[in-house]
Parts: sequence; structure tokens; C-alpha cells
Amino acid sequence: MQLRIDALEAHLAKPLAPLYVIASDEHLLALEAADRIRKTARAQGLSEREVLVVERSFKWGALLEANQSQSLFGDRKLIELRIPTGKPGKEGGQALQNYAASLSPDNVTLITLPKLDWATQKAAWVGALQQAGIYIDIPLVERNQLPGWIGSRLAAQKQSADRPGIDFITERVEGNLLAAHQEIQKLALLYPEGKLSFEQIQDAVLNVARYDVFKLNEAMLAGDAARLARMLEGLKGEGEALPLVLWAVAEEIRTLLKLKAGVTQGRPLGMLLKELRIWGPRERLMEPALRRVSMATLEAALQEAAQIDKMVKGLRAKAFAGDAWDAMLQLGLKVARGR
Repeated sequence: MQLRIDALEAHLAKPLAPLYVIASDEHLLALEAADRIRKTARAQGLSEREVLVVERSFKWGALLEANQSQSLFGDRKLIELRIPTGKPGKEGGQALQNYAASLSPDNVTLITLPKLDWATQKAAWVGALQQAGIYIDIPLVERNQLPGWIGSRLAAQKQSADRPGIDFITERVEGNLLAAHQEIQKLALLYPEGKLSFEQIQDAVLNVARYDVFKLNEAMLAGDAARLARMLEGLKGEGEALPLVLWAVAEEIRTLLKLKAGVTQGRPLGMLLKELRIWGPRERLMEPALRRVSMATLEAALQEAAQIDKMVKGLRAKAFAGDAWDAMLQLGLKVARGR
């Protein structure tokens, strides 16, 4: 059974199911969900906890043994199985299917996984776990959802802020939800309940953003020049490899060129997006980006990318002499602004 993360609290008011599975790359939310299940397990009399971590030397028989062995004091117990890679292998997949088919009513099992890729989600062991237990797939909090998430977390500690203050926090913690949680908690320690001023937030919140090179393309597609510049500066400061940044941006430009050419030929955009396997937030950004940027701009941007590649390799062209990161910024802004 699939369960949304926002329905977990109401679900835990009932007796626990024998099996829970949490799959997510949003570590803070996964940790909070697991903690709620642990707390409920203790309240419902599961006084013992056994933790198993699937590593290279892990023996799957240990899982079966944990399920069959009785607690030292005869009490029900919570069995936690952590699969950090999300890849149990052939033996592990079969063991999980067998386990799901023979759950002990005396125990509750909590399995934690990273976000599973599309192919793994179709595996038989995943289907067996979904059928036998409560499966909680927690999505990432995307950049456009972060202000609302911050606002709700502030409200939970009886504080609030105007949009400029929320935006300031968003910019400082982008890509680092755990840091966002810590900064919000800090605001509760520093200031009383009620409305926070922009100055209070500015004084308290650190710059703890973590920038993802592939999120950089979202800023470029959205035409958000300020975010694009901030992310590039952050990637540079974090020591990200410029060739990787350039490759990601150049690939996005090539994708835009393919889409632009296809649309010009009269092909439906939806079909083109499907062919190129573009979905999620990126899919929603493509149509406005294609309206904003011309074919000529994209072709010129691809030529600029080739010149920046030469700069990175030390083969500087006269027209592109200077700092490669600055040239990278100009390239991103060219596409973002759609000149």
C-alpha cells in the first residue's frame, strides 16, 4: 500500500502495520518519517530494536533470523533494515520477497532505501514490499516548493515571515534541506514567537546552500538570471569541476536545439519531450524557454560553449580571452535571457 508522507501522522494513530518501507533521497524527511515510526513503535510496546545494514559482507540469512528470533524479554521488536544503495542484488531481492511473504505478527519491520530509479521500481522485490506493507515514497522538495515548506516549518514553531525573509532563507539553504531545518530551528531559539523581521532573519541565517550542477540548468531554462549567477558562484566556490558544468549546460543547449528544430518542423512538443525522455520540473520549463530563446541564439550559444571548452583546455581564442567561469556565466545568461 502506498502512503503519502503527509498522511503518515494520521496513519500512526492506529496500530502499526507489520512492514514499512521508506524510499527517498530527501534525507531529512526520510529521517523524520522513520523517527515517527520508531516513536510509535515504542509507544505501542515494541521495546527492543534490531538494526541491520546491507553492506558488501551482509548475509541475508540475518534478516530471516531477526524475524524469527524472539526478543530477549519476550516483547515485540522493531527490525530496521537499511539498504543504502537501494540495490539488494539477486539474492537480496529474493530474500526480500520471501520476507514479505512471511512477516511475523510479533514484529514491525522498517526498511529504508534511497529513491529508486525507474527500472528498480519495477523489480519483483519492490512490488512484494509494496503489496505486503506500507510504502512511503518521499519526493524531493523542489526549489519552487521550498518557500512554502519553510513557511510551514516556521508556522509549526509559531513564527512567520514576509516573502522577502522567506526568499532570503530559500536562497541561503537551496539544495540542503537539513541545513534549512537547522536554520529554522535556530530562529526559534534566537527570537520569540510571532513575526520575524527581515533584519532578524538576515542576521541569523547562514549561507549553507549546496548547489547541484544539474539544477543550474533549471535556473537557465526558467530565465532566472539572479539564481543562475548565484548558483554558478556557489559551484565555483565549492570547487566544482568546470568541465562538468560546461558539459551539463552544453547538453541542455543541444536539447533545446533539437526541440526547437522539431517544433519548427511542426512536430508536437509533447511527443518530442517524450522521445528525449524529459519529464518532471524540467519538462514544465521547456515550453516557456523555447518561446523565449531563438534558434539563432541557441546556435550562437553552442559555439560559445565550444570556445569555453578551449579556454578550459588552455587553448584560448582571442575573442574569448579571460576567465572561463565568467565566460560560463555569460553563456548561461545568453540562454536565460533569450536574446
